[in-house]
Amino acid sequence: MASIARKNLIEDIPRFLAAQAGIMFAVSLVTIQNGILNGFVQSSSLLIDKSSADIWITSEDMVHLNLTMPLALEQLTKAQKVPGVELAEPLIFQSARWRDPTGQIQAINLVGSNPDGKLFAPWNIIEGDLESLKQPYRVIVDESNLNSLQVSGVGDTVTISGLEAKIVGLTQGTQPIVNSIFVFASLKNANAYVTVPLQTQTRCTFENGNLNCVNVFDDSGDRQTQTDISPEPRPLTLTDPITYILVKAKPNQDLQQLQAELEATLPNTRAYTRQEIAEKIQDYWQKRTGVGFVLSLGAVVGILVGMIVVAQILYASVADHIKEFGTLKAMGAPDRLLYSVILEQAFWMAVLGYIPGMALCLGVASWASATQGILILITPASAVGVFFLTLVMCGGSAFFAIQKVTRVDPAIVFKA
Repeated sequence: MASIARKNLIEDIPRFLAAQAGIMFAVSLVTIQNGILNGFVQSSSLLIDKSSADIWITSEDMVHLNLTMPLALEQLTKAQKVPGVELAEPLIFQSARWRDPTGQIQAINLVGSNPDGKLFAPWNIIEGDLESLKQPYRVIVDESNLNSLQVSGVGDTVTISGLEAKIVGLTQGTQPIVNSIFVFASLKNANAYVTVPLQTQTRCTFENGNLNCVNVFDDSGDRQTQTDISPEPRPLTLTDPITYILVKAKPNQDLQQLQAELEATLPNTRAYTRQEIAEKIQDYWQKRTGVGFVLSLGAVVGILVGMIVVAQILYASVADHIKEFGTLKAMGAPDRLLYSVILEQAFWMAVLGYIPGMALCLGVASWASATQGILILITPASAVGVFFLTLVMCGGSAFFAIQKVTRVDPAIVFKA
């Protein structure tokens, strides 16, 4: 019976290729949609996953990484004195305005950390180094964002919130799908960018070692020099805002106990373990937004399209060979033997459609990561899951063809 199944499958090459194209489309759509969803959810906590902190202290009002209330730097000094805390470091995560060399603006997320810190630092640096961030008004960006930021690379100068920002390094694979563009800076530089007075028409540049800021359009129409901005960012004070406090616990310290003590010491805050805050952020994007529904809907559409194409091809194949099936029934072949021919056709269609479809998906995922910085996460488990889903899809599609074989009259063999 296997030879009959293969013969029927490849007898009409154009029809066979049409079926495989439909299955490839279904496999690709399901895999990529699922990969985008998994990558989207996982990348939402990328900043947290790349830290070395055991506990993240946030405002009690935090909803997700971008939506929270600031903390005062004074709370960091209190956290450092809590028994069981080995190390505590501040992290600034704030939105800001980026103005590229062409004059266009866009939203970015400033990530400010201590270049000498132990709990967080920009990772996968492919050009430049962390030491460069210690210089005034220096930043590092991801190479995948160069086109979006309208810059060519290291050495380019832009403005952030009106202050100069010079690119001194590039990272790779540090840009989540869910967030605005990440721009890494030192604590002092990030604090200067997020605390500068809002002056939308102010441009600041370095001239002869001094920082000069001018209002492009003031009330009189003249360009006026601003003298109230320091040529070098000032150190943070206890009243300056930070966004998160990263804590490393002492060895063998009970984290739940430390969380309780930190929350008692720092009013209006929450202390999360790294896994807890990552899950909180991932749950927000997966369950409280429509992203999961939209991507799942696309996967369902792919399955339906694949089932329809396969069902049509198998039904047409049975119709073309109806006399052969009638002959087998006239010879006394049981129905299960006839069904096995159709199911084997469906099996081979699933396998031969899945392999090139998955290869295409892996290629697209690699290209998207390398050129667009988009994580399409295809894990071995998800690849196996899609394979079994493809088998179910093709097996389900064979139902209509099986129904036609069930109703075939062996007498059809003797009809003209």
